Amino acid sequence: MLPSPRYGRLTGVSLGPGDPELITRKGWAALQSGARWLYPVKKAEAESYALGIVQRGGLSVPDDAEALIFPMTRDPVALAKAWSRAAARTVALLAEGRDLVFLVEGDASTFATFGHLARVVQELAPGVTVETIPGVSAFAAAAARTGEPLAEEGDTFGVVPAAYGVEVIDRLLDDFDTLVLIKVKPLLDEVLDLLQRRGLLATSCFIEKVGAPEERVVRDLMSLYGSKVNYLSLMLVRNPGRQRGEMLRGCRKKAAPAPAPANESAPAQA
Repeated sequence: MLPSPRYGRLTGVSLGPGDPELITRKGWAALQSGARWLYPVKKAEAESYALGIVQRGGLSVPDDAEALIFPMTRDPVALAKAWSRAAARTVALLAEGRDLVFLVEGDASTFATFGHLARVVQELAPGVTVETIPGVSAFAAAAARTGEPLAEEGDTFGVVPAAYGVEVIDRLLDDFDTLVLIKVKPLLDEVLDLLQRRGLLATSCFIEKVGAPEERVVRDLMSLYGSKVNYLSLMLVRNPGRQRGEMLRGCRKKAAPAPAPANESAPAQA
């Protein structure tokens, strides 16, 4: 019987949304640890946004760095094949015993490719150890860039992909003081119509490719109407007129048990 392979460790390294100065010290150390790099691309020979962040930070790409293809499609068959190939290749490399780092734009635990990849890898090879190095999310960086807090004391804050539709977004606006809409590209005009109808255009902001050299911040949202925006774009929507319910502060004391009725007989003794 052949011995089981000694797998290397798979680490998802969060790089932040675009500015290499937002890479954490732990992430920077992992990139220079001697582990082999894996990075995502949309198609063969395409540029990798995640890899570009590291390059802007001054690190040279190792000769053995390898791209994994994750196509931008909703075709379930094509997606399943791509995920299967990427996971199988990752397991094959890990079986060589060398650690791998997977480059992730933004935060690896938030709407990222890495979580699904790691899950499939561990299904194929349960002995693989996975580590996730957290990072700055795009919406946190966007809030800092615009000078607007995501949430202050007592505020509610939510994040939702715009693809859930304007009906869902409309309902959520009543529940959150700040609502982050990610991936707004497909429904941009519909979202703008909603914000105009709700009177929230003036308290909302559009941010595209935050932290990257091509970053764009737009406060006149209706100027975007009918235009095409980058996939890496989001909106911060503040609803200052949201009706709030009463907040419960501190620990509530348990209510004392109600006294038994006067005519209730005493419990029987054993």
